Amino acid sequence: MGATPAFWLFMGPFLAGLVVFVYLPIAWSFVLSFNRAQNTVQAREFVGLQNYIDLLTPGPFLDSLWTFTIFAAIIVPLTFVLSLLLAVLLNQITIARAFFRSAFFLPTACSYVVASLVWKLSIFNGVRFGLANQVLSLFGVENIAWLSSVNPPWYWLVIATVRLWLQLGFYIILFLAGLQRISPELYEAAYVDGAKAGWQTFRHITLPQLRTTSVAVLLLNLIAAYQAFDEFYNLLGNSSLARPPLVYLYYTAQGNQDYGHGSAGAMILAGLIVLVTLLQNRVYGFGRPE
Repeated sequence: MGATPAFWLFMGPFLAGLVVFVYLPIAWSFVLSFNRAQNTVQAREFVGLQNYIDLLTPGPFLDSLWTFTIFAAIIVPLTFVLSLLLAVLLNQITIARAFFRSAFFLPTACSYVVASLVWKLSIFNGVRFGLANQVLSLFGVENIAWLSSVNPPWYWLVIATVRLWLQLGFYIILFLAGLQRISPELYEAAYVDGAKAGWQTFRHITLPQLRTTSVAVLLLNLIAAYQAFDEFYNLLGNSSLARPPLVYLYYTAQGNQDYGHGSAGAMILAGLIVLVTLLQNRVYGFGRPE
């Protein structure tokens, strides 16, 4: 059965915008990745795989991937554990449940740029007027230069906390949706069989029933870590302390006007996201019947 005129009337503008503003730029970026495109977006000189070779040799791009690895190793487990625990607690609350859920979800509506600037200028300001330093001064701790300290690298604390504050509520909602799908009869049957409320039922009932939700949270969280940009850009700027792939590609393509290497890096990053997604699907069986 073919599409009706009403379908094209409503979907036509959306599909046209998708093609013009998404698919065509992706296709042209793929073409530019095989060309030398310095200070131009035209494919003038074909260089084959040279742009990819330049990026995959030891240098700034591989360093940016290492930065992502550290960031993902910090943020993915923390987000998963905290969002799951808070979702379990919120699911058991009977008083003011809507208020607490809204309070945790509200930060997801905040701009990453605004939150990063608040963290940088108010909370983790390196001078004594910053909130964190004021609190530490009560215990006799000297001022800490949070965003410029290399040993120890305190900037990871700033980056991780702002990302946690911004995204935690979204994953809490996902886990809450999964928890509400678990039948209370499973817990009742477990109690009849002698299971104790707490860790025992959480381990043998709650966690297995949340398998699909857990895989989705891990997958979305890892992809979001790959796409980290705003907090790094606004907190650290062009600093070499921690520069994830998107920040590196931004300065390569926009700062140096090198669209050939920038496009090649974007293709590598997209390929890594697809590869990680497929590996997680292979390991966890995402999308298969339970």
